[in-house]
Amino acid sequence: MDLTGKIVTVLGAGKSGQAAAALGLAKGAKVKISEKAAEDQLFPAFREWIKQNKIHLETGGHTKDFIEQSDTLIVSPGINLNCDAVKWARGKGAAVWSEIEFAYRFCPVPIIAITGSNGKTTVSHLTARVLTEAGYRVHLCGNIGWPFSEAVLDLRGIDFIVLEVSSFQLELISTFCPKIAVLTNVSQNHLDRHANLEEYFQIKQRIFMNQSKTDSALINAGDPLSQRIQRLTPKVFYFNSEEQRRSESGLNQNQWAVAQVCRILNVAPDVYRKIFSEFRGVEHRMERLGLLQGVELINDSKSTTAQATRWALENISRPVILICGGRDKNIDFSTIQDIVRQKVKMMIVIGEAKEKIRQCFHHLVPVRECETLEEALGTAYQNSQTGDCVLLSPMCASYDMFKNFEERGSRFKQLVESLKVKIDQSGPCEAASMDFKKAK
Repeated sequence: MDLTGKIVTVLGAGKSGQAAAALGLAKGAKVKISEKAAEDQLFPAFREWIKQNKIHLETGGHTKDFIEQSDTLIVSPGINLNCDAVKWARGKGAAVWSEIEFAYRFCPVPIIAITGSNGKTTVSHLTARVLTEAGYRVHLCGNIGWPFSEAVLDLRGIDFIVLEVSSFQLELISTFCPKIAVLTNVSQNHLDRHANLEEYFQIKQRIFMNQSKTDSALINAGDPLSQRIQRLTPKVFYFNSEEQRRSESGLNQNQWAVAQVCRILNVAPDVYRKIFSEFRGVEHRMERLGLLQGVELINDSKSTTAQATRWALENISRPVILICGGRDKNIDFSTIQDIVRQKVKMMIVIGEAKEKIRQCFHHLVPVRECETLEEALGTAYQNSQTGDCVLLSPMCASYDMFKNFEERGSRFKQLVESLKVKIDQSGPCEAASMDFKKAK
């Protein structure tokens, strides 16, 4: 794809937007960036890079003239496609792509793309680690925090791209075609952006839409919605099937997906079993923070859906004090009432969705409302006893209180460490009586 002299406008100056701008510049395009935030909110190093490369930048919002003078508009994942900027670009006949579509056009390396409502991050990390163990050179990128466009800038010696893909990124693909596409599962998620579950499901299926007969599609045989997928062009493989559960008992759904990828690539079972045995999970997903006076603390900040929290509860044997809440994604929380009744002894709710969550569960378990994560942890610990588990598993987005789920999880970990210090210094009785509402 020749971009020489073409005007590529990047909508949004976050991580993926910055990477797309750098890729466009490297491929000879005239790059522009349109960002709704003020210029002083951008990182100084990025502002300096923009200045050095004479990139035309507009901040404080998107303007019609700026957007319409574009051959291609690259839309960052967090931007709603109904916004005026997208309409202006399409009205002028500009190509409108997601960052992964843009990067794909410069990627000759085979792609293993992984999407799904839950499990995609773990499957992506495990796949990359197994292939590395098998002797391949791999770039792990995408929705995990390292943009695809940045990885594409240097592909020397790389055998595979392992790419985590979100529904937001799949909305604006047109030619994107992974060699292996994995759909882990589909359940309610991002319904604050997508009209309903059916629309969200159809977007997730787009990961398969450009695959040919020489490509591979992996589908979860145990997922009800995924079982509806039919008439795919690529070779279809199933994981989490009855046969696989019998032949490889002791694994979970994520591991079964990775095992199936390995079979397609002829990676020996002993290689992936070794990685499975060594793997301790990804940060902010069922991240065990140790015991505090016999109470286990777990950071599951990455769980932003009800089904992700269900999975967490199913994998905890202790009575749970659940900290949840945040920005609602229009999810039906009642789908996990059964597991909450079985496993949760108290629920601590925070954020914009706290009243909706309280209404859903107050008749099943005691529910306490808190204003901050600090207060929530203090309340949870005050109401715990030896043998319990305090679990942060929000079921919601983080944007009402935090920049992202990583910041929320990191803050929780800091608070846990502070609580440990207080107990070491004052003893459990005094620490338990502290006024956590005053914590900052």
